[in-house]
Amino acid sequence: MALPLIREWQAHASEQLVRAGVDDSPELDASLLLQHVLDCNASYLMAWSDKSLTDAQIHSLAPLLQRRCQGEPVAYLLGYQGFWTLDLKVSSATLIPRADTEHLVEQVLACYSPNDALRVLDLGTGTGAIALALKSECPRWDVWMADLSADALAIACMNATELRVPVRAFQGSWLDAIAPQSLDVIVSNPPYIRDDDPHLRSLQYEPHSALVAEGRGLADIRQLVAGAQRCLHAGGRLFIEHGYDQADDVNEIFVSAGFSDVRCDKDYGNNDRFTWGYWPGEC
Repeated sequence: MALPLIREWQAHASEQLVRAGVDDSPELDASLLLQHVLDCNASYLMAWSDKSLTDAQIHSLAPLLQRRCQGEPVAYLLGYQGFWTLDLKVSSATLIPRADTEHLVEQVLACYSPNDALRVLDLGTGTGAIALALKSECPRWDVWMADLSADALAIACMNATELRVPVRAFQGSWLDAIAPQSLDVIVSNPPYIRDDDPHLRSLQYEPHSALVAEGRGLADIRQLVAGAQRCLHAGGRLFIEHGYDQADDVNEIFVSAGFSDVRCDKDYGNNDRFTWGYWPGEC
């Protein structure tokens, strides 16, 4: 039996993904799996679309396609995900960085100069995406990253090492180990999904503890804001990502805690997803 051509396997895989109903980009997913196994780019697939795959390549592709048809995210199959200008290792211990979170990075960068002498902490860092993006843009900043999960923090540290982005890292629960008034900026994409949110079904492969929070999805945000009161210098800022329907609640949490100039911005889908505020210091 003749071995399939690259274009034939890609068409077959796309059809299988459509039948499985796992996403709306079957052609892209099939292309990414091919690029991963063949160690090539998309241009190669187009230029050599009539080239036959080898038995070894087909053997490697088959389980990847099966796992994708079962709903496992492509990033976990490939072991990496692009974010900002970085390629980041991911694992089942970390959330997959999303493009919308890049907007959170943009907001921090818009508020400060790369030449400012800042101490910045990325809380719940996961892959290290936010911390590494900020440090790559602003090498003079003293950037820290923290996570409660040792496994997630190990991935973040691996990313920092491989990308040669010098950041500091520690394991801990939110701001418990941080000295009072020691930070200029806190940025976080904390758990904020309600435990009864139907969207959780599509996130079954990602770590539950990094997604879900008690108290209608607001418990960790409340804890984060309370800790920020203690740990920020007067004049510092807290930036967080939250759910599309939580902007009013988050604004109230910030204002009630004493933050001023509280603002909210939209993600790339025009949803209110990012809130930040200015800490004037203890009243």
